[in-house]
Amino acid sequence: MVDRWERRYRALTIGVDLTAIVLAVVAGNALGLGREVPQFGNVAPGVGILAGLLMVVAMIVCRAWDPRILGHGSDEFGRLIKAVVTSAVSLGMLGLAFQATAARPWVFGLMPMAGLLSVLGRLALRKWLHRLRRGGRCVHPAIVVGGDEAVTEMIDRTRRDTARGWRVVGVCTPTGHAPDGGDEILGVPVLGDLDAVGDVVHQHAVRVVAVCPAPGWTSRRLHQLAWDIEDINAELVVDPGLMEVAGPRLHVDPVDGLPLLRLTRPTFSGVAWVAKQIVDRLGALLLLVFLSPVLLAVAVGVKLDGGPVFFTQTRVGRHGSEFRMLKFRSMVPDAEARLPELAHANEGAGPMFKIRDDPRVTRFGAFLRRYSLDELPQLFNVLAGSMSLVGPRPPLPSEVEAYSPAAQRRLLVRPGLTGLWQISGRSDLSWEQAVRLDLRYVENWNLALDALILWKTVGAVLNSRGAY
Repeated sequence: MVDRWERRYRALTIGVDLTAIVLAVVAGNALGLGREVPQFGNVAPGVGILAGLLMVVAMIVCRAWDPRILGHGSDEFGRLIKAVVTSAVSLGMLGLAFQATAARPWVFGLMPMAGLLSVLGRLALRKWLHRLRRGGRCVHPAIVVGGDEAVTEMIDRTRRDTARGWRVVGVCTPTGHAPDGGDEILGVPVLGDLDAVGDVVHQHAVRVVAVCPAPGWTSRRLHQLAWDIEDINAELVVDPGLMEVAGPRLHVDPVDGLPLLRLTRPTFSGVAWVAKQIVDRLGALLLLVFLSPVLLAVAVGVKLDGGPVFFTQTRVGRHGSEFRMLKFRSMVPDAEARLPELAHANEGAGPMFKIRDDPRVTRFGAFLRRYSLDELPQLFNVLAGSMSLVGPRPPLPSEVEAYSPAAQRRLLVRPGLTGLWQISGRSDLSWEQAVRLDLRYVENWNLALDALILWKTVGAVLNSRGAY
């Protein structure tokens, strides 16, 4: 059974889409667009109403209002865009069949405008939903099944990713107990062993059953669990136990009816890669022009604070090439010389050096770091081609010397002004978490992921979590 808040959220989404369509239809008719059809003469407001009906039908056919995809993931917007394109093409084909140019302003202007309004409305709804979930509302109770380590990691991830809306209410482990023999893992009760999963799911009326790798967990058990929960409204999700690879690199390749996951190698060339370079250079140029008043004001503030305006430091870029990264100075001028005396206070994990209350940071520098304003000059690095708008964190040469073979893969792409590390906690992340996020980006890079990271960076900067 769908929860009350889900029905309300779906109704709000439908309302946003219908409002966008109505606004487009009203605007088109108010402007006098799409009136003449050769066979029927002046048909206003017929073309607009037809365009609106086609969009509604396309959204139903493309399942753009499916509750399972609303509020999270890119599939929601993918289906919405598919519905807009399908309806526009349909109207265009009708216009071609009747030799009616009246369809053109709708196909190329008003219907895309309705789609854009729908996207903006859904983004606003999603932000509202995520805010409620951070407060513990509008969430799905979940059961996690798997080995002790996998279960612990899944609980930790769901707590960090509050936007996903899962609240783990219980776990099932191979032994039916916590690793220390207790009855809780990270405060979550252990409700049984692997044989008790079906009964536990029914008893606790959960909405999500997350299955992680575990000794003794076979495909037969997974099939049985899927059959056991068919009669309740629970979603079964499975961690494949593989590396964190998704998107276009994963393909289902059956062999004699057995579905296998085929993993293709990551590509850093081709049309998409060229498009990324163009977006980087053009985006950096536009941002520099748009933010020039901010850059000037910050430069004046840093200068009044005493010392040089800019701080340059050698960082390592793609394929290990070194470059000089540019930042606004946020520390005292002799910060590098004072580094050895602060080694004992290092809070950073791995090769990173971090101090939450670094005494070298100036008062104005603390403000700059809080809102990442000190990093704005890196747009010049992006413009020069040594960095990208989105990518892994730019490392120091000393950090690269300590890299493991896995961490070396971060150097397959240009470092970024922002990245998964920026939107996931920044300095609050451990070294292992930072490496995992950077590797996830490298392994799954695509333009859609870049766009999502850029969008979420705005919220991360304003929130300023992990910025010090």
